[in-house]
Amino acid sequence: MDVAAEINSQLADEWLPTIYEKKVRSQRTRAFKLEIPKRENDPRILYTLLGIELKIGRRRISCPDLATARYIRVFARIGCSEFAIPYDITQISGLADELETAWQRALLLLAGSQFADPTTGRRRLVKSMRDQIAAIGPGEPMPLFDRETRQRNP
Repeated sequence: MDVAAEINSQLADEWLPTIYEKKVRSQRTRAFKLEIPKRENDPRILYTLLGIELKIGRRRISCPDLATARYIRVFARIGCSEFAIPYDITQISGLADELETAWQRALLLLAGSQFADPTTGRRRLVKSMRDQIAAIGPGEPMPLFDRETRQRNP
């Protein structure tokens, strides 16, 4: 059995792509695009005089706050170049916590698995997550504002 499928079945609703699909894409989002390689990366959060930046390889991305940097770091780590960010900024911190926890749990299960080569297993795990998130998609570049508002009749 494939290591990614095994970890996916063990985590069930705590699998990173499942959280992305059910908790992120189910709400109003905007698409975000990164110019990063499609492989596992080592993104770092930097605190600069100009604010918070996320460094991925040689690229630096300016982030409005720490929660957004943590959220983007999860997807940058697995090499997702396109994903959705919640439009409601109050949701980002909690989702970043859940996504980071899902990533760490997947790594713990990988370390405890009986897979022969841990490096190959980790690469397959990351590729599986990246492919599933790409299949779910990033959504629209900007959310639709098609809600009716209360206005006085003239």
